[in-house]
Amino acid sequence: LSQVLFRVVTFGLNAFTLRYLSRELIGVVNVRLTLLYSTVVFLAREAFRRACLSGSAKRNWTKTINLLWLTVPLGVFWSVILGLVWLHLLEVPNPSVVPHYQAGVVAFGVSAIVELLGEPFWVLAQAHLFVRLKVIAESLSIVSKCILTVTLVILYPQWGLYIFSLAQLLYVSILVMCYVIYFAMFLGSPEATKKSFPVARVKALLPNFVEDETFVNWKEARLTWSFFKQSFLKQILTEGERYVMTFLNVLNFGDQGVYDIVNNLGSLVARFIFLPIEESFYVFFAKVLERGKTVKDQKQDDVAMAANVLELLLKLVLLIGLTITVFGYAYSQLALDIYGGSMLSSGTGPDLLRCYSLYVLFLAVNGVTECFTFALMCKEEVDRYNFVMLALSFVFLCISYFLTHWYGSVGFILANCFNMGIRIAHSTHYIYNYFKESAHRPLTGLLPSPALLLVYIISAVITAFSEVLFCCDKGWMARLIHISTGALCFAATLVTMFCTETKLIHFVRNQFLSRYLKKGT
Repeated sequence: LSQVLFRVVTFGLNAFTLRYLSRELIGVVNVRLTLLYSTVVFLAREAFRRACLSGSAKRNWTKTINLLWLTVPLGVFWSVILGLVWLHLLEVPNPSVVPHYQAGVVAFGVSAIVELLGEPFWVLAQAHLFVRLKVIAESLSIVSKCILTVTLVILYPQWGLYIFSLAQLLYVSILVMCYVIYFAMFLGSPEATKKSFPVARVKALLPNFVEDETFVNWKEARLTWSFFKQSFLKQILTEGERYVMTFLNVLNFGDQGVYDIVNNLGSLVARFIFLPIEESFYVFFAKVLERGKTVKDQKQDDVAMAANVLELLLKLVLLIGLTITVFGYAYSQLALDIYGGSMLSSGTGPDLLRCYSLYVLFLAVNGVTECFTFALMCKEEVDRYNFVMLALSFVFLCISYFLTHWYGSVGFILANCFNMGIRIAHSTHYIYNYFKESAHRPLTGLLPSPALLLVYIISAVITAFSEVLFCCDKGWMARLIHISTGALCFAATLVTMFCTETKLIHFVRNQFLSRYLKKGT
């Protein structure tokens, strides 16, 4: 509940801030400067994290901590190199629209270095499962950042990037201080002694030279170098869209800002609904069926149960995705107007969110098909799939570049739809081949009932006409009529769903509602 409340508060603060800022300023902060910060931090620490968190928590922590402190000079190196690129090689925004760009680049580079100062503390906490510490530290730092941003935007809007520079520095400072203060209090306490914690005092968390011993564990150092080579490529593919925007100038700063906001809004559905479903049922499929075995070699009762769950899960996410796609088309402009005012609801914003509503449908189906596929693939199949994904990622970047040239920021979402479509085709092909020698056909879950499909089509037509007639510049009464029309169509869709998809309703009650009620009691 506290995490949901925290997200609601930050969501509201961000919505409030948007009404005082220009698109160009948001584009520079959320795409250009955030990319600088995330690139420096990722390149400096990702490989160290993966290497130092591999294996058991029982190790020579002095050498591990020494290795982790190397992230700081590495972060300084990347901050200087990339800072020079951001200042001198990339397009500089118009100072009258986005003031203090140079100060922003320096501040975001410095903030990355400050965050790296807390890396030994973070890894130690993760290795010993201090989950609560991580949640509290991140919540405090994000809320503080939001409050400072809102305050400065209201009081000193002319400060431009100074506002976000100060907020970013406050964020990383509080984040690091939470870890430092916690370990300063924890180390040497009776609780630490009781747990036999491997580090006895705060001084041991600083770099230490031990006579007749190497400064770092060379096995961990070599592993770090291996991970670094992978992480360099992973970062390019993970932040591919932002690199295309930043280095190829396919969008102006205003369009970048709107795209980033819409992208973050649209991804809320994936984070809050689809991701928990995927994570839970990945574990289920991995436990019920044995990896690498054909359907004939599995226990047939387990196969029947897995096929039934997969079919109903596909039906569930398909209907959620279709509902978002159908109603998202007619209510995108209204949602953006309520969230961010005319800055978002005019221009490309509504078209972007409409396309993202379609993309959510692809995300929904891909999440479940890949979750089943990954749970069943043997090591060789996973390696082959990773190679295919690597090639597909480069194809995605190329398609993004061309589609964005032709269709503007909508091109990025169309490229994502293409990417997800290929991945869905691969996963459904695997599922079809896996079950073809059995009597089960779980892919039928991707076929909604004809009556429900008809209701979706009628709802789409009615709400689209309602948007043309009543939204969004005809006053609040017209908006309420538009919302009421959507509510009636949505109610009709739900009633049809309850009448035609009885098996799915029973599955949802057993799998989700009963679990929620148990948590509540």
